Amino acid sequence: MILNHLWGIYAHPLEEWQTIDNRHESLTYSLSHILLIALFPSAMGYYSSVYLGWSIGAGNPVFLTHDSAILIAAAMYAALIVGVFALAYLAHWMAVTFGAEPTFTQTLELAAYTSTPVFMSALAAFWPELWFVVCVGMVALAYSVYLLYTGVPILMHIPQERGFIYASSVVTCGLILLVIILAVTAILWTNGIVSPSFT
Repeated sequence: MILNHLWGIYAHPLEEWQTIDNRHESLTYSLSHILLIALFPSAMGYYSSVYLGWSIGAGNPVFLTHDSAILIAAAMYAALIVGVFALAYLAHWMAVTFGAEPTFTQTLELAAYTSTPVFMSALAAFWPELWFVVCVGMVALAYSVYLLYTGVPILMHIPQERGFIYASSVVTCGLILLVIILAVTAILWTNGIVSPSFT
């Protein structure tokens, strides 16, 4: 089932949103999707930093030690899951303002499936060139925003005009969450709690 939705949000997103809305899987199903998809950026971050090395500019590739990369990957995995749940909570909290009364599971589905392209873009780390990873990430982010704008009216059962404003509010909250995660990462990094060790 997860793979069906995964393919559907890329191949035919509007029809897939309708399928997701008609089925409304359980909270456990949405959670399993998040736990699986969040593995991609964490695992790829670990693999590319330990075995492939990151090329920044014209210098030699930079590698992390195994222990350092594992710690950072675990922290990333936890942050991604917390971020999706926080976005779902904010979407649920804001829904009443826009005349919608979704369950938390509905907003979790919305957050989980719209974040999927961004998480999947981590596969670009198989070629860990910064410019390439950033380009793939930007395309994935744009597609995630598209999924959000198309999914809100269907999952939240609100008119498209109000859905546009609601989706814009969710995008704003998502960007704020991203800034918070980056700020927390910088604080942990500078205080030596999750600082990398290079080989």
